[in-house]
This record gives sequence, C-alpha cells and structure tokens, in this order.
Amino acid sequence: MSTHKRIVSLISSATEILFLLGLGRQVVGVSHECDYPPQIAGLPRLTHSLVNAAALSRAIDDQVREFAIDQQALYAIDVDDLARLKPDLIITQAQCDVCAVRYDDVLSAVRDTPALAAAEIIALNPRRLTDVLEDIRRISEATECRDRAEEVIAALETRVQQVRQSCSTLAAADRPRVALLEWIDPPMLAGNWTPELVSWAGGVDGLPADGRHSSYASWQEIAAFDPEVIVIMPCGFGVPRAIVEAHVLAAQPEWQSLSAVRSGRVFAADGNAYFNRSGPRLVDSLEILAHLFHPGLFAAPASAAGAWKRLRTEAGELVAENP
Repeated sequence: MSTHKRIVSLISSATEILFLLGLGRQVVGVSHECDYPPQIAGLPRLTHSLVNAAALSRAIDDQVREFAIDQQALYAIDVDDLARLKPDLIITQAQCDVCAVRYDDVLSAVRDTPALAAAEIIALNPRRLTDVLEDIRRISEATECRDRAEEVIAALETRVQQVRQSCSTLAAADRPRVALLEWIDPPMLAGNWTPELVSWAGGVDGLPADGRHSSYASWQEIAAFDPEVIVIMPCGFGVPRAIVEAHVLAAQPEWQSLSAVRSGRVFAADGNAYFNRSGPRLVDSLEILAHLFHPGLFAAPASAAGAWKRLRTEAGELVAENP
C-alpha cells in the first residue's frame, strides 16, 4: 500500500499510470487536460491554459511562438487550490513546456507555499516508449506498489513484442514510407517516441529523428519523402477536431501528388488520447499504426475503437469516410 495518501497529477499521462496501478482513490487533484480514465470526473482541476485552444492551428502556433519569445508560460497552476489539497506527492513533467505546466513553475509553487513544503515532486521526461515504462516503475517505487507495476509493464511489453515479432520478417519493400503530422499549420512531424513506434509497426519514418523533439517541416521536404501513409494526429486534438483542422492540407500544391493521397491512405487520428500522450496508451498507438500500415496482418485494435478515420480528398476538401 502506498505511503502517499494524497497524490496530485499535473500531467494526463501520469494520471493514467496512477489509475492503472490501482492508486485512483489516492488521486486528489489533476490537470485541466486530464480526461482519462472516466473515474477522474469530479476531481479538482489545478491548472489552466493561457492559450486560446479554440483558435485555428495557425493562430495557436502564433500564440505559442509569442509566448516563447516573451518567455511566458502557456499554462498556470492554481496554487491556492493545490495548497488546500495538501498533497504528499505531485507528479508533473520536465519534457515539453508546450504540453503541460512548466517544471520550474511547479518547483516554485512548492518552494513558495508553506502548505506544500512537505510534498515530494516527481518529474517525468520520456523520449521513447521504454522511458514511459520506466516512468511506471518510478511512480510505483514512490508509491510502494512495485509488484503491480511489474505486472502492468509485463503486459504492455508482451503486446509490443507481438507487434514487433509480426513485423520482423517484413521485406523492405513492404514497409510503407510514413509521415505523422503532430501539427497541421504549419506542418510539424512527430518526434520523440513516434519514429520508434513507426519502425516497430512496420513502417519507415525517414523525416524526424528517433528520440528527439518534434520538428517543423516544409511541404517541399514532405513531398520529397513522398509518404505512402499519412496520419494526421495534432497535439491536443481528438479525431473530430483533427478532421476540421485538416482542411488546409488539401490546399497545399504538393498535396494531390503524394502517394498516400493518391492511394487513399490518409487518416485523422486521436493524437490527444493516444499518440501525443506519453502514457500506457502508446502501446495502443503502436497497435493502431500496425493496423493502418498492414491491415491484412493486424486487425483493428478493439481497445482503440473510434481512434481514427480515413480521409479522402473530394472537390478540393478533405472529408471523412463512413466506417
């Protein structure tokens, strides 16, 4: 049993890990972005965004750039509410200031608030799926549930190995070139754990570097790579929002010439719940990619129903196909 009676999670991936480890009853507060599992409904939200997330992709990107120039945080912590909860453990992240509250802001809140003086802080900073599994161990060690963590990790690793083993004998010609768009306007290619997942799922991701942060790319670079599969999975967006935002893609001069577009292998996916979230559902993301790359080899994962839609270009617009 955990010695931490009161846990606060300021990042959605950690919230998922905590509940997967059976620690849900000890979670007393979460971030504004935490939306899974359903049991978190009603928990206090301890952060809020300073960016207008309802704006279009280009406008959001402009806001983020302006905040970065001014060295301003994109998210704020509701310190008074956090202090009232008197957590023993706070889990946050030190990976990306665009994704969640800044680690330094969490440190400052704890240092400057007497009611938080005794709180332990764990900062997650995964770059690959193996780092996510190690984060599960780190959290389990802090909460004294190591046995449960090893069971969870073993189950996740088994699923990963099943995909990797099935793809291990694929010939190079059977591995499609893949582009995963983590942002639409301007285009940003998914980095960190994504190239690794693409490779394990039997694809070729020749643009971003494995383990490095996501990076902008020009349409000329994307066209030169000529992806045979495109997955549109904007950070923080679900499938409906991704479909709406994707309308700008069809207007790109290079769009119609891409192999993925000509063959009908363009998909909008739930980046918010799966691909962009560095938690246990990255294994679901791997299984989704394996199905999208090799539908004859991998069935659609039942655990991720509704996590993607095939898109087609019709009269100069991207529209979702019916199931």
